[in-house]
Amino acid sequence: MKLYVARHGETEWNRLNKVCGRTDSPLTDKGLQQAQLLAERLDSCSIDVIIASPLSRAQETARAVAERKHLPVLTDERLIEQDYGVYEGVQRDDRDFLNNKRMFAYRYPGGESMMDIARRTYDLIIETRETYPDSSVLFVCHNGICRVICSYFMDMTNEEYFGFSQDNCGYNIYEC
Repeated sequence: MKLYVARHGETEWNRLNKVCGRTDSPLTDKGLQQAQLLAERLDSCSIDVIIASPLSRAQETARAVAERKHLPVLTDERLIEQDYGVYEGVQRDDRDFLNNKRMFAYRYPGGESMMDIARRTYDLIIETRETYPDSSVLFVCHNGICRVICSYFMDMTNEEYFGFSQDNCGYNIYEC
């Protein structure tokens, strides 16, 4: 299986540099344009299945690709962004948020740990590989999920993991 992993387009909270986990922040006009550009960039790629997070920013981005590919968008809750709990909506450079982000097993108060999202995301990768072994699959998700998926396929130091960031509508390709 070939796995394409794309992050959604820009949202208002991305533009304002706010931590945006489960808040359903819609795409900006720029984010909608980015989604169209992603669809164009993926035009030459053979994609058989599209699976997206249930949040509207991922759904809208996936829909842009799906319309070009004439494919349905499947939804999987396991691709939803990390629940950042009390840090939802704070500035991304908030000192407490960044200190807690470095502790992978730490469960944000009222939210999830990175270990929680790794468990659900790794399970999805394994299940997808078993369900679509000879296919090319596109996941449309979020920065935190892109980071975890990268860690599934590549060894990363703690610092590399902490510093990983996927551009809006950027994508990576992995072979399973």
